[in-house]
Amino acid sequence: MSGHGFGHGSRVASVLLALATLRPRWRLVLSTSLPPSFLQLALAGVPFEHRPLRWDVGAIQADALGVDGDATLAALEAVTASLPPLLEAEAHWLQQQGEPVLLLGDVPPAAARLAALVQRPLVWMGNFGWDDIYAPMGGAFLDWAERFHHDYRRGTHVIRCPFSMAMDWGLPETAVGLTAAAPQLAADALRQRLDLPAERERCVMVSFGGLGFALGPEPYARWPGWTFVTTDASASAAPNVHLLPADVRPLELMRLCGRQISKAGYSTFCEALGQGTGVHLVERHGFAEAAVLEGWLRRHGRHRLLSQPQLLAGDWQLDQPLLPPSDDPLAADGAQQAAAQLVQLAEGMAP
Repeated sequence: MSGHGFGHGSRVASVLLALATLRPRWRLVLSTSLPPSFLQLALAGVPFEHRPLRWDVGAIQADALGVDGDATLAALEAVTASLPPLLEAEAHWLQQQGEPVLLLGDVPPAAARLAALVQRPLVWMGNFGWDDIYAPMGGAFLDWAERFHHDYRRGTHVIRCPFSMAMDWGLPETAVGLTAAAPQLAADALRQRLDLPAERERCVMVSFGGLGFALGPEPYARWPGWTFVTTDASASAAPNVHLLPADVRPLELMRLCGRQISKAGYSTFCEALGQGTGVHLVERHGFAEAAVLEGWLRRHGRHRLLSQPQLLAGDWQLDQPLLPPSDDPLAADGAQQAAAQLVQLAEGMAP
């Protein structure tokens, strides 16, 4: 799994939770640089093994809403140089296990090289590849985009998630719906624990992924009639702000919040749309997926659009009605669809 952000981990976790229901005796090994604390929370008690390895760079972010191109290029060179011994060691480890192996990549291109070394099938799962992200950035990123496009074409199958970009790799593919895990905590108990209002429309989640985005207490003061739940510790002085406890997934709050203020993010959208939460989307520049996600949100989710100056000023439009989607809702059982496809592919592969 890519260590670029928690969204990749949340997506894989939702599918592995469904897979564990279908095949509870299968051995799940997560190879990623995402932190163990996140993985344990996301997998919600399903046993797994963690191999803490960094397979890709993604995009080095200046903050939650911007990309640092120069730092990304430097990191690409460094991580690529570190891959040969890592690949050899992981191939050796897999061969030592003496068990059938199906590789699932979300979406480090180097997974293709590992699959070639162990001669096992590789299923890509995602809504973009890094070739889709790097090509629009131009310059030195074009060579990386071409290299990674070649890697993606070496897979066996693609599980195409919603909000997708081109992923034009010439492989068989299966399209699925929203991939989000089910809430595990009792809604009433969580509402009481966080002292949230019974009226869902007066409760708002403010979340900007793993990096977060410090707003301070002032913007929240513009909305004294609303209650906010956020991971932003800088806002804690505001009387209407509650910090999200470390042991509670943002997903758990979706049923209790009528709206969410957020950047464009795959898993955020899956969780919000799956739980009927409206999204106040903050503009994001320099990352090609953002415009694609916005288009899908307009078509399939209740929403409002905010500029970054509006975010910082607290001009959040919470008193305005959510705009309706132009198209039908997306299927909510994408994690189950993806898990069923993995079972079919794994059980149909050669020994």
